[in-house]
Amino acid sequence: MNPQRPKTAAAPAPASRWAIELEKINKRFGAVHANKDIDLKVERGTIHGIVGENGAGKSTLMSILYGFYTADSGTIKVDGTERHITDSRHALALGIGMVHQHFMLVENFTVLENVVLGAEDSALIAPSLKRARAELERIEDEYNLVVDPDAVIEDISVGQQQRVEILKALYRGAQTLILDEPTGVLTPKEADDLFRVLETLRDQGKTVILITHKLREIMAITDSVSVMRQGEMVKTLTTSETNPEEIAELMVGRRVLLRVDKGPANPGKTLLEVKNLVVADDLGVVRVKDVSLSVRAGEIVGIAGVSGNGQSELLESVTGMRDQRSGTVVVNGRELSLKGDDGAARARAAGLAHVPEDRQHMGLVTTFEEWENAILGYQDAPEYGGGPFLDIEAARRKAAEQIKRFDVRPANNRLKTANFSGGNQQKIVLAREMGRDPDVLIVGQPTRGVDIGAIEFIHNQIIAMRDAGKAILLVSVELDEIRSLADRILVMFDGQIVGEADPATASEGEIGLMMAGISQSAAALEARP
Repeated sequence: MNPQRPKTAAAPAPASRWAIELEKINKRFGAVHANKDIDLKVERGTIHGIVGENGAGKSTLMSILYGFYTADSGTIKVDGTERHITDSRHALALGIGMVHQHFMLVENFTVLENVVLGAEDSALIAPSLKRARAELERIEDEYNLVVDPDAVIEDISVGQQQRVEILKALYRGAQTLILDEPTGVLTPKEADDLFRVLETLRDQGKTVILITHKLREIMAITDSVSVMRQGEMVKTLTTSETNPEEIAELMVGRRVLLRVDKGPANPGKTLLEVKNLVVADDLGVVRVKDVSLSVRAGEIVGIAGVSGNGQSELLESVTGMRDQRSGTVVVNGRELSLKGDDGAARARAAGLAHVPEDRQHMGLVTTFEEWENAILGYQDAPEYGGGPFLDIEAARRKAAEQIKRFDVRPANNRLKTANFSGGNQQKIVLAREMGRDPDVLIVGQPTRGVDIGAIEFIHNQIIAMRDAGKAILLVSVELDEIRSLADRILVMFDGQIVGEADPATASEGEIGLMMAGISQSAAALEARP
């Protein structure tokens, strides 16, 4: 039986000021106590932020509210009435919708078809689409969420696709909307547009729960914020009465330096040159289109851009993981041959180290022990035996040294890598690559999914390498991170470098416009106050 879309008639006045009340929520996954006696109240008609380090339990808590998980114990109240939410369909029927970080849309369907999918009025699709079109127009007008209902999903921007996800939830009658890291795939302008939509939703009486790790967004958009740490609710604050430093300290349990502390760069000779690089993806689609760039000793060059604009293929080609169609890569004056299965090994031998974007699938073998991952790719080095037989004790000693230097926790080189947190897995990769003292370091998404405390540490290590005279090419979808770390910023759009910016003088708006494909000169004019 097809689920029925909730009727849109005006609901009776709520009996409680609280849209959502969670009391003593507990959830275990084996030995891991993900949520420990969590209490949370979300006031109706507000934007409520939830922050916490990676693994703090915030996504688990929201998954319980949305019916993906069932709590081991505790109480959920919706509009003041206790509810036992069995699945996401039940949550929707209670007026709770969720927009996931990775959109759940059928790319070759239209906007209208995606909105209706799973909420048809009957087996006859035409009448359902006709009624849905009228309802969609009403919702778009009421909440300023304009999207062409006949546009095909794969033909519209990521920001527009996110609007479709919100429309889906509203069409199904959502009164409380959960958004999980909603700006991770958006340009700054698209993020600003999203915030305006969320403010309109709040002003129209909807309740928004925002899961994010970006403290700037918490301060800009939320009315209140709840901080979680190690599965527990630490504190709920009124946003206007707090500041990023206090929130960060509550998240980590200690004071955290939120800015990148660095001096001016002192660039030397060029250590990395990329000339006219053309690279295709696994399907043969050209993703890098005649890209040229250079990085000098003692500088960090950041590549800014919305995910999916060729950055991944660029890094994979430069580091020998993906063949290029044409173009050259020069390290320390020597042209590299990167084609073939051993291209990455030749790049390492030339003095190029690589921290890949996806640590779990490209940087680690998570079933290996920590010490095994600590030498991965360098196992033939003389210090580990240099021959057919591995000096295991030497490898474990080196791993123990790296653990100490990079503050990997727990300090156990015999632990399976899968059992380390995301931030500590990232430290294992960084320790391995930085520990080889490379001339050139390629870093992709250095702090993706990493705790705020680990972010501070990782940023300091990258700056230290720059100050030691290394050339660093950095790719991140976090514009704040690029602007804080980079000495020069290159902006990629649709596989091309569309502009270069000085992080000391270029505004976020100017860089964001280039990220959306606007030329550098036009972006500079449009971004002027």
